[in-house]
Amino acid sequence: ELARRGHATVGEPFMRLLTAHRAGSGDPSPWEEPLIFLRRVAELALTDRVAANDAPSWVFFDRSLVGAASALEQLGDAGALQALAAPNLYHRTVFMAPPWPEIYVMDDDRRHGLDKALREYERLSRDYPALGYVVETLPKAGVTERADFILARLGPVQAG
Repeated sequence: ELARRGHATVGEPFMRLLTAHRAGSGDPSPWEEPLIFLRRVAELALTDRVAANDAPSWVFFDRSLVGAASALEQLGDAGALQALAAPNLYHRTVFMAPPWPEIYVMDDDRRHGLDKALREYERLSRDYPALGYVVETLPKAGVTERADFILARLGPVQAG
């Protein structure tokens, strides 16, 4: 919806790499080598973040380097949040949608259940503020209303 309204958007690094894996990129899948895969997700998220530095307007990321670093720490890569996410900040307001049981679906790409999704949401709800971000919970509403909510909270783009 944000892209439809003319805003720049960046797709989720995890899903882009999973699509590349299925197309024969040679990278391992997240189920074969989760740590290696997540490090690639973090690299791609960092590349995306750097590429957006000079954007003249809002750039909306579907997931971020913070999420990848948080997942790396969860897998035992201590210090990933401070090493990767802390020096590569985004806008200080982060919008998150909790995993809503009414619409949560597992599939070939999302193999974890609702319980794991809830734990991830709780971890990110802790990790973002620890890095100085303000987390805004998206309302349980339609896509149009959620986009309206985001844009109203952000206000006009400030020239920088």
